[in-house]
Amino acid sequence: MLLNVSYNRPKIKEQINNEVGPPFTFMDRIKMGGIGSGKLAIHSSSIQIHNLLILDNNLNTCGVEMRPKGIILTFRSLLETFALVIPYYKLKLYKGQAQVYSIYMDNYFVKVEAKEKRNHEFLKRILKYKSDHFSNDFENY
Repeated sequence: MLLNVSYNRPKIKEQINNEVGPPFTFMDRIKMGGIGSGKLAIHSSSIQIHNLLILDNNLNTCGVEMRPKGIILTFRSLLETFALVIPYYKLKLYKGQAQVYSIYMDNYFVKVEAKEKRNHEFLKRILKYKSDHFSNDFENY
């Protein structure tokens, strides 16, 4: 779900918390070694996101935040902040080229360049958290 999160709207915060859970507590953040990525350069994106990014001439960058039941990918365009809210059961994360990771959800995708080692480690941590906490066992459904 792609949302404009520029303004403090309780209804949108509630919607995000219902989808991916509330933010981790301070102690959980310390135990996990951080829950946010550094600045990631956007390599390419789906048409909906691309149409927002081309509205200004700034560098196209984004950040990723981990939540208990998903991730939030945020980016800016025209002084507005947008968030792509992705629950873990819809998240597809691939490593394509040496430094390019692809993040997919339904008909949205963002390909980001992780040039720093800590960003590579953070994206691996997302996959490990997803596999540890969310099984692919379909017998329970």
